[in-house]
Amino acid sequence: MAEAVVSFVLESVRDFTIQEAKFLSGVSRQVEAAQTELEFMQGFLKDADARQGQDIGVRICVAKIRDAAYDLEDIIETYGLKVDSKKKKRGLKNVLKRFACIFKEGADVHRIGAEIENITTKISALRSNLQSYNIKETRDRDSGGGESSLQLHERLRRSYSHVVERDVVGLESNVEELVMHLVKDENRHQVVSVWGMGGLGKTTLARKVYHHKKVRQHFHSFAWVCVSQRFQVRNVWERILIELTSATKEQKQEIKDMTDDEIAKKLFLFLQEMRCLVILDDIWRIEAWNLLEIAFPNVETESTIFLTTRNQAVASLPNRNAYRHQLQPLNENESWELLEKKTISENADIDLGMYTKKRELGMNMLRHCKGLPLAIIVLAGVLARKNTVREWERVHENVREYIRKGTGHEEEFKGASWILAWSYDDLPYYLKSCFLYLGHYPEDCIISVSTLTKLWVAEGLIFSRQQRHSLGETMEDIAHDWLSELVERCLVQVGTSGSTGTIKGCRIHDLVRDMCLLRAKEESFLQIKYSLQENTSSMAAEATQLGKIRRLAIYLDKNADMLVSSRDETNGHVRSLLFFGLREWISKSEKGLLYPLKDFKVLRVLKVEGLRAIRGVELPSEIGNMVHLRFLSVRRSEIKTFPPSLGNLVCLQTLDFRVPAYIDIVIPNVIMKMKKLRHLYLPWNYSAKGKVELSTLGHLQTLHNLSSEYCDLKDVGRLTNLRKLKIRVLGSLQNLEEILKSTGSTLNHIRSLIVKNDTNSGEEQAMQIVSSCRGIYKLTLDGPIAELPKELHNYPNLTKLVLWSCGLKEDQMGILEKLPNLTNLKLFEKPFEENTKILVFSRGGFPSLEFLHVSRMDQITELRVEKGAMPRLCQLCIQFCSGLTTLPDGLRYLIYLKELTIRWMCRELHHRIEEDGEDFYKIQHVPSLVIGEPLD
Repeated sequence: MAEAVVSFVLESVRDFTIQEAKFLSGVSRQVEAAQTELEFMQGFLKDADARQGQDIGVRICVAKIRDAAYDLEDIIETYGLKVDSKKKKRGLKNVLKRFACIFKEGADVHRIGAEIENITTKISALRSNLQSYNIKETRDRDSGGGESSLQLHERLRRSYSHVVERDVVGLESNVEELVMHLVKDENRHQVVSVWGMGGLGKTTLARKVYHHKKVRQHFHSFAWVCVSQRFQVRNVWERILIELTSATKEQKQEIKDMTDDEIAKKLFLFLQEMRCLVILDDIWRIEAWNLLEIAFPNVETESTIFLTTRNQAVASLPNRNAYRHQLQPLNENESWELLEKKTISENADIDLGMYTKKRELGMNMLRHCKGLPLAIIVLAGVLARKNTVREWERVHENVREYIRKGTGHEEEFKGASWILAWSYDDLPYYLKSCFLYLGHYPEDCIISVSTLTKLWVAEGLIFSRQQRHSLGETMEDIAHDWLSELVERCLVQVGTSGSTGTIKGCRIHDLVRDMCLLRAKEESFLQIKYSLQENTSSMAAEATQLGKIRRLAIYLDKNADMLVSSRDETNGHVRSLLFFGLREWISKSEKGLLYPLKDFKVLRVLKVEGLRAIRGVELPSEIGNMVHLRFLSVRRSEIKTFPPSLGNLVCLQTLDFRVPAYIDIVIPNVIMKMKKLRHLYLPWNYSAKGKVELSTLGHLQTLHNLSSEYCDLKDVGRLTNLRKLKIRVLGSLQNLEEILKSTGSTLNHIRSLIVKNDTNSGEEQAMQIVSSCRGIYKLTLDGPIAELPKELHNYPNLTKLVLWSCGLKEDQMGILEKLPNLTNLKLFEKPFEENTKILVFSRGGFPSLEFLHVSRMDQITELRVEKGAMPRLCQLCIQFCSGLTTLPDGLRYLIYLKELTIRWMCRELHHRIEEDGEDFYKIQHVPSLVIGEPLD
């Protein structure tokens, strides 16, 4: 992780010195020398990170390097921001005070320069220390000065074809499916790949397929190679060729004497002419495949390459005729079957009562394993020699710790975290910090991807390579790409997805989280504090923490006395402070509740959402001194004031002030000072003295709750990077047409538009705003709107439309169904006028629609779906429509419908769609039926 920290700090310091060079003139020489020393240090850190697990001296050195790099960044940025602030205030000083200020600034420059030089000297000394431990300077991943923890993992992990596991469960259907694809004579696949997270049993599955009777009869030659992460291409080719040809001693020597080209050609021809099966177990990177595939035929052949991987990109192989198989976790019954086979002997003399009690305990413990065979085997290793129910009960009391630690000396019992850690070790340095950041979040939490990516950017964990930046990609785009890579590597799971497949929510497996927290503490990356205890958990407490705490996640419960202690001396180094559990906690006093935050002098991230107090919460004016803040969110917190001192937060990138709607806040005109803002979420109800100026926010991408009453719409025209806009139309707007014309092409760059019309008089103006945003992909209309823009069908990118309480005229359905690219339509709470009783989806209408959501339309008594309507519909959800007593007969024409959700409808409808009900024939072709509870 030191490599990641130093790289991020270098990137940050370079950017800061470029943007704020005029404020660093007095210490520019020292800053340049520090940068140079960090660049020298970079070359040693790949090897040092890999070997710190083997030598405590290296580990201590690495921790000191991390701290020095962070301290350097804090000093440089603090000084630069201080100089900037003073220069802005200097115009208010008289001449005598200016002279005094000059002398003081000279002393400050000398002091800061000396501090930077001291850190530079320390980094230089640490570099020498690393060299004394035989740490090598390298920019090459494959070099190093000894066996790293990753090499040790690989050696222990190496798989062999002759090892066939006993007690395999849940793989039968997987084996049969893969065997079918391997032995079929038509439409053969050149490559068959199995992918999934570590510990799912990919190697076990490969062995079962490799030894399957039909496979052994179908293929003539076989080879099995475990592709280590530090593999050499030639060695893999040699091994495959030797196994396929069953080479004699002389033939092996001939192969070893061949050049690389000769081996590749010989292997290519052998695979092309013979019917061979080659297993490549545990390929981690697409680059590895790209190097190896030169020797594999890319023409018609009867040979097949079978590979296992944790990386989805490796499994996909777009240039090959590949079949991809994703391995899934075990279900509840399969999990118990595996645990039972490993712990209870078939010949054991066990009475029914003891078996029943063990099964009950076992099933409870298996909930923590989440179907991961590896975790179940680790648990079984603990239980195998425990014969009494009392012994099982003791394990049950500490099951999470047992699963993580394992027992015994054999590799399979060393613990799930240790094994899953290999996936972490393989991450490039820039993904390691992003992954460890997930440790902030509580167990089983669905993490908002939108928030997560903003946090990554605010923390400086995302950097833009020049070629990507030139293509117009934002930091947030890169963050989404990096999250997708973590998903492909099976370290992160998709929680929720959007209609276009984008990841909206993510989570991590409990055991992956355990490993994440263990690594986070080892690297001093993160500490979790509980409101009633100081230890982070028995899992993380085991790791020795070296270095200063930089990030805190605080978990509160209803018994907590305070948010955070003001006496903790570590607060001055903390960069990230995230609170969880605030919804369950109500403070008895609003005074001083957030005052201790003043001690967090270099804080970059503050997330305090859902905070409540009996009389509301005061946001102290001292928050304006936290000038390093990049991310501030008080969403859903009962904050009563918007302090003018917030204008001092010139580094702020995300400001989320969406307090509850029942709080009316007065916003001073200071947001214009936050010129680096990228995402601004204003309160729902707010007022201002005059207008809130926004024209200076040239980096702004997201603007929520723009008020037509208290904001100047002309400012929007200057926000050339704006992509998401939510505007609230309050009353009539004068000269709106001229204002919209003055915005030029800015509104056409907006991708997502939400228009909330709060008055009947604002309907025309709401539509004028929509008509000015021709490039939108998503449109939400909320409030009275009788007619849609007639030119809506000419919006080339419009794919998602949400209508909420609009009261549209019934004939507007004709405009909606002609939208050529609309794939997602949501109709909520009287989207059409109240006298609309029948909703008709006409023949040929909605040609591209894939997702339809109908909710809270109580006035509708009949839905009609004509044959030929919505021909591509694949998901349909109908809920809270109490007037509907039957489903449309036309549903049976929707042949691509894959999922139908019916919830909270009248009991009569629910009875009709039961398997023996009158309407079941209409939906029996749908593969996934989700039928929820009826309305009372």
